[in-house]
Order: sequence, then structure tokens, then C-alpha cells
Amino acid sequence: MPYKQPTYLISEITKRGLIAPEVISIAETEAVEENKDLGQILVEKEAIDDDNLAKLKSEIYQLPIVNLPSVEVKKEVAQLISADVMEFYQIIPFAIEGDILKVAIVNPEDIDALEALKFIAAEKELTTEKYIITYKDFENLKRNLRPLSREVGKALESFSQETSKKELELEKGGGLDEITVDAPVSRIVAAIVKHAVDTRASDIHVEPFEESVRLRFRIDGVMQIMLSLPKNLLAPVVTRIKILSEMKIDETRIPQDGRFSTALGDRKIDFRVSTIPTRNGEKTVMRILDPLVGDINLTELGLEGRSLKLVRENINKPFGSILITGPTGSGKSTTLAAILREINDEGINIITLENPIEYYVEGVNQSQIHEEVGYTFASGLRHILRQDPDIIMVGEIRDGETANLAIQSALTGHLVLSTLHTNDTIGIIPRLVNMGVEPYLVAPTLNIGLAQRLLRKLCDQCKAETKATSSEAEIIKRALKNMPEDEKKDLQQDNFKIYKAGEGCKECGGKAYKGRIAIFETLEMTDQLEKIILGKISEQAFREEAKRQGMISVFQDGIRKVLHGVSSLEELFTVAQEGQESSDKNEKEITKNNIN
Repeated sequence: MPYKQPTYLISEITKRGLIAPEVISIAETEAVEENKDLGQILVEKEAIDDDNLAKLKSEIYQLPIVNLPSVEVKKEVAQLISADVMEFYQIIPFAIEGDILKVAIVNPEDIDALEALKFIAAEKELTTEKYIITYKDFENLKRNLRPLSREVGKALESFSQETSKKELELEKGGGLDEITVDAPVSRIVAAIVKHAVDTRASDIHVEPFEESVRLRFRIDGVMQIMLSLPKNLLAPVVTRIKILSEMKIDETRIPQDGRFSTALGDRKIDFRVSTIPTRNGEKTVMRILDPLVGDINLTELGLEGRSLKLVRENINKPFGSILITGPTGSGKSTTLAAILREINDEGINIITLENPIEYYVEGVNQSQIHEEVGYTFASGLRHILRQDPDIIMVGEIRDGETANLAIQSALTGHLVLSTLHTNDTIGIIPRLVNMGVEPYLVAPTLNIGLAQRLLRKLCDQCKAETKATSSEAEIIKRALKNMPEDEKKDLQQDNFKIYKAGEGCKECGGKAYKGRIAIFETLEMTDQLEKIILGKISEQAFREEAKRQGMISVFQDGIRKVLHGVSSLEELFTVAQEGQESSDKNEKEITKNNIN
């Protein structure tokens, strides 16, 4: 059924000259082709701001705007409408006051939606009171009204009713895969996957125990229990995931890896799947590779000041290398993807070697490593050098062969981007030397080295402003004291106002944090650093040179994010535990003893 477009709204937008007619015309064509609301297309194209469009709707339809943070949807109200009706008509009942049903609506011109509302209200002997809602708030409220437990619970009811019948069919010769393609199991897996994407999870863990199956998501770097499933559901769910991932469903004794894709809304999302045998059955982990998650630029990542300046200077150099270091899950791949987007141009040839390809970058030639057939980082690097690349991105330098090939590539007119595992930027050079790279080759090929960590961002809606305690203020002052003037000129210098995690709200799902931001330190290759590399390599000499350059540590960059109100001191002390200077470590110990 074609979507009812808001013709009066578009007429008003055109009359007021808010959007160029040619932009509206293109959006109208896309709205018909994709069967979507025209207003939503205009917001997605950034032709008009979501909030401003809602204010315009409020004015011309004479309807109030619903304030999402103040909405507390009760269970009985949420159950008045099915998820399918909510999605189709873009209407959400959110409160009942007396005999009035309050409803949030995206398009008040949708006659079918209004008729559906009348029918729902008449059944309960209620009258309706309509409110305008933004597209973003509609999606957030919809997620809150569709908890995973409710969706899985409905599928479980169907599964329980049909289990005995399917077990009988299995005994008669049916395969386990025949069970898992059945609707209840498919719906359970689909609900888990959709809920994980909606909650911005990076990983889904299906973990078997003696009496139950635990489902956990990793959200903003923290593992969270989402659901407990009956033990008899383990085999069907894991097998369904294996079928999707093209794994061997009858092999449960050895680890397996696979991959599958699915379309959610208007975007394609990839899942990298891994299974391992455990005492109670196979544990399954699905890594979510959402293209929108990595579609951010360098400043959105958290790069600022000297680090941002150095990155932008060096990604425009014709040769050399940029190496990013940090522990697993610290956002290195996201940073590389952001760099590729910034330098991508039709006039240059960019080729990547990745395992896996996490973020697709339009216009970049991305190649997937397959070690099982001998296509490794080292062998792949040899091959792509014959493809006339200008810029090479190697997902990870793991061994001496790859390291030396990357260094040779950087020497011969290519810009090489890659990652490796060390605690900080100071460790990059010794790590390369330990891999067998000659010190005299490191200096002319390494342009800059970055180290990074990820901080959870405080929820903007519920974070609590407070004044730093005396011990917290002392730590902040010490961090600022060793920071170059240019890096701290926009920061508070005394009487520090900082933010702490609030009590949680609907916007953050009660977690007090929403999203993450990176903290960086950046070491530049200089003549002084080159002399140290070619002389006697020592950590102390590296640190003195880093200080001379004006490098701030990840801890100091974290302090900057704290003073900007982006994150909390507690979060910084949790994340910035390794690879810091001794003074930073002392500061963290003081804070641990005094904070709260």
C-alpha cells in the first residue's frame, strides 16, 4: 500500500520557500520509489532539520509536540497497538488520562492512520488526543515499546507448542535444520538481531549453561545481560545462525567461523559469526558490522588540537606510514575508515587488506583476507603492490614479514595505513624493531603513530553537573600543568565543573551513558626522534622527545573530554589504565582512593 504523503505540509514548505522546489521534486520521487514518508526523506537529505520540521507541523496542524524525555509509557498503553500497526501507520499511543488516549503521530494527513486510531480508541471507549513527534523520537520510543523479552516471548509460545511435533519428525528422519527454518526459531533469531542493532550493540553472545542459555550484548564496550532462554532452545537457535552463516550444522566439536548479511530498514548489516565448543554446548558470538556506526569523520571520533592537525597533515603526504595502536576493541578500524573517507578521491588508487572488512567505503578497493587458502596480509600485500596503489591500508601488522613489506611499501612511494598492538605510541618503534624491521628503516618511513582508547559518553539528557572534589581538582590540575598552552586554552583552569553519570533515562536506556568517543595521543617523526632511533633506543628518551613535541597522553586527552562534559572521571580511570606515564598512574591511584 503506497504511503499517504503530507501534501498540505509540502505545499506550506514550498510557499514559505524553506526548501528549493528541485530538492522537493527529487525527494518526492524517492518517497514513491521507497514507499517512505516525504518528510523523512527531506530530513535524511538534511534539507530540513527534524526538530524544525516538527515545529512547522505543530504550527500548521495546530497540534502540540510530544516531549520524549518526559514520556513514561505504561505497559497497558503499549499493548494497545501491535508493533506492525505502529510501524505501518507511524503512530504510538503513549498515555491514557481519563477517557483520553494520547497518541504521537508522524503524519497527521495520513487518513488511514487516523482511521486506525479511531478504531483502536473506539474499542476501548476512548477519545484521541494527537501529538506531533520527530522521526528520531518516533524511532526511540518505538524501540522502548518493543522489548526483546516480549518479542522473543511470543515466539517461544509458538515454539513450545510445536516442539513435540518437530521432535517426532526428527525421529522419523527430519534434519535439525528443518526445525530451525520454522517460523518461531527464525523469529527469535530475527528479534535478537534487530534488537541488538537497535540498541547499538557491537556483539551478540549466546552462552550455554547447565539450566539455561544466557543472551548478552556488548553495548558501548560493556557486556549486558539481555535475556535468559530455555536450554532446549540452544540447538535450534545456534543451528539457525549456522545455516545463515553457511557453517556445518552437524559439526559441534570444533570452532567455526562464518558470516551473513541482512537488511534492516534501508541499510545492509553484516554479521561475523564465531562458534566454539564449551562444556554445556556451543557458544556463539556475532560481531555486528553496521556501516552507519563507522560512518563518522575525524572530529566526531574525538580527534582535536595537535592530534587532528598532525593526522590531516600526514594523510596528505605522498608516502610513509601512519600506524594506529591500542587494545582490541579500541576503535582502530573505525579511525582507519574515517581516514579513508577523508582522503578518498577519484584521482587516487586506494586498496585495503582487511580481516574482516568492517566498514565499506564507497570508491575504495577493499580486499578480504582468507588465511585458510593462503591469502594472508603478507601475501596480499605482495599482490596489491602490482595493482599500482597510491594508498595501502593493511588491517593489522601481525608479524615480521608483513611489517617489513609494509615498511618497504612506505619507502617506495606509497602511503601505508595500518594498526598494531602496543600500549601506547612509545611502544610502536620498539615493536617494529622486535618484529625484525631495521631501525634505520623505521625513521624514514614512520610519519606518525597514534594510540587510542574509547570512552563511554555521558547521556546528554540525564548527566549530572557537579563541582570537582579537592582530590579530583588536584588530578585535573596536574594533567593540565604538563599540557601545552595551545591544548588547554579553551579549558577551565580552576573551580572545575565536571559531569557525573546520572540515574539513567529513556534516551540512554537507563545506562547513564550513550555512545563512545576516542581519546588519542600522537607521536610525530622528527629529526630528534630519528637520532634516538638510530642511537640507543630507550623509553625514557622517547618520552622526553614526546614531551618536547608537545604530545599529550591519552589520559590528558581524556581529561580534556571530561572538562568538556563529554565523559566522566570515573569512566576515564576505568579506561586509561595502561600505557600511561607514571605520574598519570599515581594520579589515578589517588583518585581511586578519594573519588566518591
